[in-house]
Amino acid sequence: MPETALHSAGKFGDVELSFDDFKKIVINDYRVGFESRQASILGRREVLTGKAKFGIFGDGKEVAQLAMAKAFKPGDWRSGYYRDQTFMFATGMSNLKEFFAQLYATPDIEKDPASGGRQMNCHYATRFVNPDGSWVNQAETMNCASDISTTSGHMPRLLGLAYASKLYRQNKELEYLKQFSVNGNEVAFGTIGNGSTSEGLFFETFNAAGVLQVPMAISIWDDAYAISVPASLQTTKEDISEILKGFQCEEGTNGYEIFKVRGWDYVALCETYERAISICREKHVPVLIHVTEMTQPQGHSTSGSHERYKSKERLAWENDYDCLVKMRDWMISSAIASPEELDEMESEAKKFVRECQREAWNERADEIKIELDEAALAIEQLAHNVAAETELTAIATALRSVIDPGRNDIVSSIRKTLRLTVKENTPEKQALISWLYTENEKNTERYNSKLFSGTPYSPLNVPVIVAEYEDDARLIDGREVLNACFDANFERDKSIVAFGEDVGAIGDVNQGFAGLQNKYGDLRIVDTGIREATIIGQGMGLSMRGLRPIAEIQYLDYLIYAMNVISDDLASLSYRTKGGQKAPVIIRTRGHRLEGIWHSGSPMGMILGGMRGLHICVPRNMTQAAGMYNTLLRGDEPALVIECLNGYRLKEKLPANVGEFTVPLGKAEIMREGADITVVSYGSTLRIVMEAAEELEKMDIHIEVIDPQTLYPFDTDNICGSSLRKTNKLLVIDEDIPGSGSAYILQRILEKQNGYYSLDSQPKTLSAKDHRPPYGSDGDYFSKPSHDDVIEAVYNMMSEANPGKYPAIY
Repeated sequence: MPETALHSAGKFGDVELSFDDFKKIVINDYRVGFESRQASILGRREVLTGKAKFGIFGDGKEVAQLAMAKAFKPGDWRSGYYRDQTFMFATGMSNLKEFFAQLYATPDIEKDPASGGRQMNCHYATRFVNPDGSWVNQAETMNCASDISTTSGHMPRLLGLAYASKLYRQNKELEYLKQFSVNGNEVAFGTIGNGSTSEGLFFETFNAAGVLQVPMAISIWDDAYAISVPASLQTTKEDISEILKGFQCEEGTNGYEIFKVRGWDYVALCETYERAISICREKHVPVLIHVTEMTQPQGHSTSGSHERYKSKERLAWENDYDCLVKMRDWMISSAIASPEELDEMESEAKKFVRECQREAWNERADEIKIELDEAALAIEQLAHNVAAETELTAIATALRSVIDPGRNDIVSSIRKTLRLTVKENTPEKQALISWLYTENEKNTERYNSKLFSGTPYSPLNVPVIVAEYEDDARLIDGREVLNACFDANFERDKSIVAFGEDVGAIGDVNQGFAGLQNKYGDLRIVDTGIREATIIGQGMGLSMRGLRPIAEIQYLDYLIYAMNVISDDLASLSYRTKGGQKAPVIIRTRGHRLEGIWHSGSPMGMILGGMRGLHICVPRNMTQAAGMYNTLLRGDEPALVIECLNGYRLKEKLPANVGEFTVPLGKAEIMREGADITVVSYGSTLRIVMEAAEELEKMDIHIEVIDPQTLYPFDTDNICGSSLRKTNKLLVIDEDIPGSGSAYILQRILEKQNGYYSLDSQPKTLSAKDHRPPYGSDGDYFSKPSHDDVIEAVYNMMSEANPGKYPAIY
């Protein structure tokens, strides 16, 4: 595994420096900044000449990032965005060769440790998961959470990274987790562009950090624009720190320490960061550093030119106040370096950057050339033995002549060759097919692997422990089963924390955590404000730092407020780092079957489409939910657990091993055997199906009812497909809108499990209406599948197959 670098930029510190030592540090800083600028310039050129697809760079932000790097220490965290290359170079968390490897989308974590070619350039990450699934010692490394492109999307996670330091400092029970923290001394550094501070996620995070008082340091890179839109159209008063003054700490209040400094003033930047981060680290309060008067010499990205929207006066000012130009002038005027010395250093830096670029490109190109030559030769050998020799020779020739080829060119040429020789059967063709299969396996690993961690610690590998019951097992409310489960787990594992709206003092609105805050304290069972996005971010950051959070969203309908964080950040984390990072947060919520537009949600299609990368658990009762929590809390992958809103006061037996038994993920369960129709449903609707089955049996219809238990993964043992081979009829019942969650289930059964071949009639779905349910019992009855709907849907399918035995009801 690529090592996370420990090297840091030169620091001034508290020790008295000689002038010579001071000069060396400053000159080294300038060299790093200058190399970074050259990487931006050369990177843009590589995109415009077609060697890379897209480029976005950190030019104009170099000097502020050099100053920030001086305050960054082992154990600290960065959660930033795609302008921070200089900071990454200065801290040693990345380097120039890796920069270019990522630009070329090199699918190799040894060459691009951040993403293995899966992210656009300037999207950084350090690898904190070892190949065996264990954690790197984060207390000794410099740590960078994986970047995402969505503006301000990284901010909620930043809150969690900082909040972890607070818990490690204040909760003495966590002292055994020494590989994650040293007494909570770590600072979480966040960076964001001035335009992105207009996003709601920024303000939600900013407010939450002020309330929680966590060691979070936000740097705002302010170059007065957001692509082409000026600050006058982005921010009230055109000054984000000005409008945030109300958050400034005052005597006896919580809040922020706010700093403002110009982005071209090296000395002021170094002094500001040293002071701000010292306050943040020692006092454990959030700080804001608003860095103004920055520039963007090459514009926003390679997709356009900033000359289109900036005035001549603005462009002239940016030339004069370029941070590297100003730093160079200051170094000369302060006798730190002469113009000649800097000229020589800059010339050497340009050569070094160019060498790194060439090495990165040649390593990628040489590897692909070997594959291309093998493929072209195999096509040529086949051509000599088939009728389509001319066409195949042309394919091989065209492949060899591709400028800057990619693997898509190679594989596409082979697939076209095989189509042209579909009626041929020669040893050369079989060799080509074998070569393609081998390459497909490699390309699957390169481009399609690690949606989940896939480590030995995966919840899919957690041993199955069956629920045990005493002969006189108590029959209690479902909520009490959950409460006992949580109690046992909090006692077992001191790293588990739970938080959300109303979770703490009252134990959540349905009493799952009732009494547990009094027992385990308000650092482990915690109330939050109404802020769904940062509840998820809080959980994500904590879980990246070795804690086991349960982040509660009060109702499933409100999950929408956090969907961008879940979908863009959490769900893609393992994939986009190629297994280098993980965040095993459990999102707890409740939905289905309550009344009213915003308290009855079942948006499973949205969840299944937007949250691929999380396990989606849909327990039918609270005992099953408890078993899923027991499984997930022993695994290392994120999950969403959706409890049934109308099940908390239904009676269930209390398992004797309530904190130990496990429900395996992806294992469907046959709830009722039957030979006439396979009925698949989950959650609250399953109870209605089971009730309907009793009446259907009196009508001489015997349905087989299957509960998939989790929608992702879905029925890994093909229980549904096997049932369908017996019944030959399929009905999927789902509370989501038509063609949504039910369509997903149909695809899994009919296509993936080959259920289509077992059908003797059209498969059917019974879902909710196209709208959300209105308020009241009547609204629920006429909007979602009811007892009557289930009976009639099943009966009508049987009537279609055998109208003589089952005449139409009406």
